[in-house]
Amino acid sequence: MIDEITIRDLGVIAEAVLPLGPGFTAVTGETGAGKTMVVQALGLLMGERAVAGQVRVGSAQTWVEGRWRVPLDGVVADRVRDAGGEVEPIEPGPIEPGPSETGPSESGATETGAIEPGVSTSGASRDGAGSPGRGVLAELILSRSVSGEGRSRAIVGGRSAPVGVLGELGESLVVVHGQSDQLRLRSSTEQRSALDRFAGRAFRESLDGYEDAFRSWQALRDELETLVTQREARIREAEALRVAVTEIDALAPVAGEEESLAERASRLTNLEDLRLAAASARESISSNELDGRADTVGLLDSALRQLERVVAHDGALQPIVESLASASFLVAEISTQLSSYLAELDTDGGTELDEVQDRRAALSVLARKYGPTIDDVIVYFESAGPRLIELDNDSDRIEELTDAVADALGLAETLAADVSDARIEAAGRLSGLVSDELRALAMGGSRLVVEVLPGTELTPTGRDTVHFLLASHAGAEPRPLGRGASGGELSRIMLAIEVVLAATDPVPTFVFDEVDAGVGGASAIEIGRRLAQLARGSQVIVVTHLAQVAAFATNHLSVVKDSEGAVTESSVKQLTGEDRVAEMARLLSGLPDSESGLAHARELIELAATGR
Repeated sequence: MIDEITIRDLGVIAEAVLPLGPGFTAVTGETGAGKTMVVQALGLLMGERAVAGQVRVGSAQTWVEGRWRVPLDGVVADRVRDAGGEVEPIEPGPIEPGPSETGPSESGATETGAIEPGVSTSGASRDGAGSPGRGVLAELILSRSVSGEGRSRAIVGGRSAPVGVLGELGESLVVVHGQSDQLRLRSSTEQRSALDRFAGRAFRESLDGYEDAFRSWQALRDELETLVTQREARIREAEALRVAVTEIDALAPVAGEEESLAERASRLTNLEDLRLAAASARESISSNELDGRADTVGLLDSALRQLERVVAHDGALQPIVESLASASFLVAEISTQLSSYLAELDTDGGTELDEVQDRRAALSVLARKYGPTIDDVIVYFESAGPRLIELDNDSDRIEELTDAVADALGLAETLAADVSDARIEAAGRLSGLVSDELRALAMGGSRLVVEVLPGTELTPTGRDTVHFLLASHAGAEPRPLGRGASGGELSRIMLAIEVVLAATDPVPTFVFDEVDAGVGGASAIEIGRRLAQLARGSQVIVVTHLAQVAAFATNHLSVVKDSEGAVTESSVKQLTGEDRVAEMARLLSGLPDSESGLAHARELIELAATGR
């Protein structure tokens, strides 16, 4: 339930606070005063698309905030916590009671046969609606701002959140109906959706089972079609893989082999230079063939002997002696290593260079085909085997899939038939209940016929086409809503359907935006009365221009326009007593102080008070 909405700089509204609360709230006002801004504000809080044009002229941004009461442990509170927000416990005690506590029959029907609004006949329930019981309520605060450039920011439970979170919460909190819903009501898809909502939880489970079976059948069918239509391409792929596997396996490349072969080739190509350099270095270090000159080892040994002879006389020479000894040993070791290196060089040569170059060339070919590197070739080889096995098993897989597709189709068709049977049964009940509601809405001779036509082709929702037909008077042939109903009749049909659906799919809050368009007189009174009855189990907010509807409200808000300044400015006022009577008179006669209008207004308010 919405406790309060605060609006700042939205359209013509500079600043307004809308006290809402339980029951039936009517919102009225002059044309152009900004009544629909109330619905727009709620739409922003429910995640609808924001546009820069919503920002009031001369303002930097629009800001709206809503305060809700929700069950502390309900799905809405859980989603808020998931988004990082918080809800604050406000009081223990009963959650807003649904009309199931007022005493209608288990089926949800009253003695007249009409559905009592808000009474669940299926056990289905949205968060905080139609769920009599005890629990802790919590306050949830949602807010949203829209800049003059159209940038939007949402706050959920005190934390910044994506606007999409508002949309998710809105699905559980509010159902909004406007004049555009009359167009949607003519859609077969919307009509099927309404029937499915009415059919209840058991039907929903049946439909879920069918949808799972349909998706499984589609996936298997698509895989089979892929295998069959791509058969030739897959055969060519398998042949190419076989050639690649044979080539790579024959050469058996090793990871990192390219680098090691490059090093080996460089050594073999420069053998003579390497031999000359190593021999020259060894001779310089340790050799008797230096034209009578001492080699490095000899010079170091001589220096060491000279210092060892006198080191006993001065300990400061000891570190130098040790360093010379180490250097002499190290140079001798280098000489030995160079000798070994030269010995290894003497074994290289012959045909080895040709073999290395041939191997490098072969690896290069593989890399160009399956690389670009040998490591990539190895990865390709490792994945080619399993893929080849898969492709070679296509025939077996096609046979398996053919059987699996047939089985999946059979299951989907069986479940589709069950869904159709359930829809047909629900259609009969929905037809009767909505027709009862239409009689309560001054359409006594009218009846709604819900037609379910099972087809032959499976779709994600079954194989049925659903049509809502209206017989506008006794003996009339039912005709599609798009051709057989006026705008005023569509408004009442939509309300009747929503009242009936509230019994199986309860909603915490209904918002109706001038759905009484095209209606007047006795019909408007009956709409007001039915909205008041709907408000027994749900919060109802109605934007209306009809006094006959507003009379039944338990909370009356007026959007007041002030055009004296350079920019039209509107505010919202809660009406009671004579202020409300004056507004009702204005709605009836166009004048707030007309004696006849005031008298008629008082009469309407008295009638509504006794007829809720």
